[in-house]
Amino acid sequence: MSQFAAPLTEQEIADLGAYFKDPAAVAKAAPAKAKAVVTVVGDVELGKAKSATCVACHGTDGNALVAMYPKLAGQHEGYLLKQLQQFKSGARDNAIMAPMVAALSDDDMKNLAAFYASQTTSKVAKPDAVNEAGRKLYFGGDSVRGITACAACHSPVGDGMAAAKFPSLANQHPDYIKAQLEQFRSKTRANDANAMMQNIAIKLTDKDIADLTAFIQSL
Repeated sequence: MSQFAAPLTEQEIADLGAYFKDPAAVAKAAPAKAKAVVTVVGDVELGKAKSATCVACHGTDGNALVAMYPKLAGQHEGYLLKQLQQFKSGARDNAIMAPMVAALSDDDMKNLAAFYASQTTSKVAKPDAVNEAGRKLYFGGDSVRGITACAACHSPVGDGMAAAKFPSLANQHPDYIKAQLEQFRSKTRANDANAMMQNIAIKLTDKDIADLTAFIQSL
């Protein structure tokens, strides 16, 4: 656990403690949306200028209009930087992104991450009803099948943990979330620390993935 706890802030550790103390109470609560804290490492304005080549897929402000492409707006800066670096190194295999990042310097990637993190995430359409099976998995996992609760890393409101580079899921395109869970399950995406996501996703059925995707859409 030390490698996961080390980067956590005191507040994130407290939040995790509260969750594991009484996950049922957390699941029933109606939490206020947390305000994202952006620690700028790169230069936002330089990142904005560099983002011109990203607009076709990710939109002018990082709110991709096509559901197969992820929204980058408001995502944690450290997580965005990690993904860019791993696209470039090959640790995250993606035929579309690899050539896009090939010529980027480390400063370019830091600036892009800073720019997108500084933007506001657009809202997704919320379902009429909460998917209860997805809610149960998200907050409680499944101890019989060895599935960890999503809320433990991605937070009860779906805003992730910036210090640990756990991404925000709230208001992400449902199609993209579903695709990533399927890719972790098939191991076609394998850049998660210590295979954390792969080890969980491999235990998920198609229905589990559909239920989780539907519930996350409601966050």
